Amino acid sequence: MSPNPKFPNPAFINDLAARLGEVLKQSPAKDIEQNLKAGVTSMLGKLDMVSREEFDVQTEVLARTREKLAQLEARLAELEKQQRETED
Repeated sequence: MSPNPKFPNPAFINDLAARLGEVLKQSPAKDIEQNLKAGVTSMLGKLDMVSREEFDVQTEVLARTREKLAQLEARLAELEKQQRETED
């Protein structure tokens, strides 16, 4: 199959991509990106937020607390029932 004259060969494209990558690494764009990331991270750190990990931990704690509360409510209802029966 003969190469299509309208499109450059793959070696040329790969070489061009490698050169552009090198230029971008040496340009201030990389510094701008790093500074922007640092700024956004700093702003998010000042907000009243928790990490996903802490959120997941607290969700588990809440689930266990709700389960324990349901058990205690059932036990209290049973004790109240027993007390009513002894008073009658």
